[in-house]
Amino acid sequence: MEKIDISIIMGIYNCEKYLKESIESILSQTFKNWELIMCDDGSSDKTYFIAQEYQNKYPDKIKVIKNEKNLGLNETLNRCFSLAKGRYIARQDGDDVSLPNRLEEEYEFLEKNPQYALVSSKMSYFDENGEWGELKVKEIPNKDDFVSGPPFAHAPVLIRKSVFEEVGGYTVDKKLLRVEDYHLWFKIYAKGYIGYNIDKVLYKMRDNEEAYKRRNLRNRINEARVRWIGYKMLKIKWYKYVFCLRPILVWFLPKKIYTIFHQRKLRKS
Repeated sequence: MEKIDISIIMGIYNCEKYLKESIESILSQTFKNWELIMCDDGSSDKTYFIAQEYQNKYPDKIKVIKNEKNLGLNETLNRCFSLAKGRYIARQDGDDVSLPNRLEEEYEFLEKNPQYALVSSKMSYFDENGEWGELKVKEIPNKDDFVSGPPFAHAPVLIRKSVFEEVGGYTVDKKLLRVEDYHLWFKIYAKGYIGYNIDKVLYKMRDNEEAYKRRNLRNRINEARVRWIGYKMLKIKWYKYVFCLRPILVWFLPKKIYTIFHQRKLRKS
């Protein structure tokens, strides 16, 4: 059997409107030696059945499993990982889109640069009206870059499987839901590894009203908590711990004000 280079893990939940577009973007990749592992996290719509249709059509490339109840993204992605055969682990969300050259560029980068444990990229933001913004990235983040937020975009990431295994994958804890990626970066850097951001858009993230609704107070508290935990892991200077409060303070902004600041930060020039 041919060895698999990249295992793409995808937790899917009530994304029937967008899942086909997301899967098609993977099928259209210029890099072909991949497998896609999807885990439905207790969807109440047709998400699981759409995923099954693709598994039936591409049985050698796509695997689909299902949680009996909603477990959260961290545990769901770990279930996907338990089936992964690739040397590298890639992420994708069920409502987003990878550009055709995404996997090829990330794979070639890690093959040529063994000093990096992971690579991510810039990504664009889009909604029903088209693309409207772009995430700015620092090519080689250091530990102080963790203070202001996650230094890597989660969904476009490619990680060495050996590193993912060494840090124990995603930590399963309800208090880390929606910030499991931030915690994963803390764990990787605490082990002495570093990552890289490709200064090019390789991924499109859907950012609309549905995405806004996921930014609730519980998730903001989780982010404040993971900052506190992570700052200690990386021995961040004590006076920077005040930034732990930032996610909660942002939640109290009126939606209209939050949207203005959020889009102004990401809006294309």
